[in-house]
Amino acid sequence: MKKTMTALIALSLAAPALANTPPPEPTLAQRADIAAQVDQYAWDFVEGITTEVGQRQAGTEAEARGRAWAVAWLKAHGFQNVADEPFMMPTWVPGEPGRAEIVSPFPQSLAVAPLGDSGSTGPEGITAEVVMFKSVAELVAAPDGSLKGKIAFVSNAMTRTQDGSQYGFAGPTRWVAAGIAAKKGAVATVIKSVGTDDHRNPHTGGTDFPDGVAPTPAGALSNPDAANLERMFARAKGKPITMKLVLTPRFLGETQSGNVVGEIVGRNPSLPPVLLACHLDSWWLGTGAIDDGAGCAIIAGAALNAARAGQPLRTIRVLFAGAEETGLFGSKAYSAAHINEAIAVGLESDFGADRIWRFDSNFRETNAELHKKIALAVARFGVSSGTDVAGGGADLNIVRDQKGALVDLQQDGTRYFDLHHTPDDTLDKIDPVQLRQNVAVWTQVVGILANEDTAILTGTPVPAAPAVMKSR
Repeated sequence: MKKTMTALIALSLAAPALANTPPPEPTLAQRADIAAQVDQYAWDFVEGITTEVGQRQAGTEAEARGRAWAVAWLKAHGFQNVADEPFMMPTWVPGEPGRAEIVSPFPQSLAVAPLGDSGSTGPEGITAEVVMFKSVAELVAAPDGSLKGKIAFVSNAMTRTQDGSQYGFAGPTRWVAAGIAAKKGAVATVIKSVGTDDHRNPHTGGTDFPDGVAPTPAGALSNPDAANLERMFARAKGKPITMKLVLTPRFLGETQSGNVVGEIVGRNPSLPPVLLACHLDSWWLGTGAIDDGAGCAIIAGAALNAARAGQPLRTIRVLFAGAEETGLFGSKAYSAAHINEAIAVGLESDFGADRIWRFDSNFRETNAELHKKIALAVARFGVSSGTDVAGGGADLNIVRDQKGALVDLQQDGTRYFDLHHTPDDTLDKIDPVQLRQNVAVWTQVVGILANEDTAILTGTPVPAAPAVMKSR
């Protein structure tokens, strides 16, 4: 095995450029060897960006430092055509740490964080009666005008699931509750955090206000504090509960963000590339380790490992999208700028760093042979072949817009919502063994896709690769 690894590692990124004859396609076993033993790239990336940059709020100086760091890292590791592609976006920042306290009848403080695009209470805060709703449906049913001058509290618990499906159930509490409450006259909204932990860590994330509705202050209470507030309502026996809320976010207007891209150039750069996506920005509370530093680490590591097995037929392009958390601005900007550049297939890593357990594609029926080939390659890592139609990650707008091929490598989300959008999103929460499994699976899949000589979505023939590599 050592002899095999030495020979493979000697095929560095620069080596294929010196050869006129393309190297033979590596076997699946060779790719597995590389992925299992050479995963230092992924850990180096996520450790580096969380340590040297930290949180990367979209549109801010911190996100700009993150892009500069990522550009330097890609260049240092041999990626070609590395660029920071700028775009403008409306930028919101959280302001001072939020404060919430019950004034009466049970005075005490609560842990709260503002939600993205929340309005401000001003530094003096808002003091008002709280009205509790057990669900968004209850809030919707409240009469118009019934919340005038009051603070709406929406409490809707989320439970752990492997596939993260509970996010679709609990998510609307964060996404739409503040806008609905504002339409009904509420001066502010607080919600139970959309998360599954029991720490006093509020989960932030974006919220939305309907057209014509001015943003009002909106915050997330930590799950223990939200549960405490529920108990207060039970014990108050009808007496009004009054809260003081201080949230001071600001809108900065238009600022610059950007998408960082880099490539492992294939033997036939005229073929549509394989696009690997993640997002580089994060919320401000943690250091963006699992959301989504790990995702960028995984795709970068997989691209490099695939190249170690020999220059691929197709170009492998990585996209570190900007401003995903605050509205998919990077994904939309990338699609707008590159929509006429065909993409062979898109994959995204944006669900933490725990093990991959299922593989899905949107070509299970149209290119059954390729789907089966991938399924067999990843089975050794405990990954099953799913029957869902892959929809792609948030930063793959360009592939969906082109109606192209998509692959989903489903990660175990059992503990993901304990951590995401919280102060606990830090490097120590990443399990190196599970991160290694991600890189191994991605290396297998990327290696197969990047050396596929037929159209990935349909399996129809494509032109043969030229003998001499050309740079894009």
